[in-house]
Amino acid sequence: MELIETFSTNCLIAERLQASHFAELCQMHQNSKVMATLGGARSDDVTQKFLQINLEHWNRYRYGIWIFRDKMEGKFVGRGGLRNVYVADNCEVELAYALMEEFWGQGLATEMAQVILEVGFNQLGLTNVVCFTLTTNRASQRVMEKVGFKYERDIIYGNLPHLLYRITK
Repeated sequence: MELIETFSTNCLIAERLQASHFAELCQMHQNSKVMATLGGARSDDVTQKFLQINLEHWNRYRYGIWIFRDKMEGKFVGRGGLRNVYVADNCEVELAYALMEEFWGQGLATEMAQVILEVGFNQLGLTNVVCFTLTTNRASQRVMEKVGFKYERDIIYGNLPHLLYRITK
């Protein structure tokens, strides 16, 4: 499988997650508004574990989380990618994304989700991907629906109620 380290969209540049992204992840993970729907703010230690797990994911599966920057200024927009996760005892490939608050409401989550799905289906050969969010996170649900995900069922993830969506190539 080809390793997809970088790619771009109209507005964004993506680069494979690296250890050097720790400070930006800490900035994101300590923002209570950003993390309100992602399990709450995280300490540096928890962020370091997140980083290590996701770097190991890259080594194991040859895909994972990318860091996204805006093309104009190179500012850190957020993170997004594909991760293998267990959902209700089934191994699934999840589309995950999170944006810094200053970039909300600009269509960038949709742009990220679309390009990640293109990479997953067209370059990595995936046949289906799931995405899930808290039942209260309407913004994320709208992003999923815009890129073609269909609601599948309610699930419990991380001891909280979530909505599971799926898209098939």
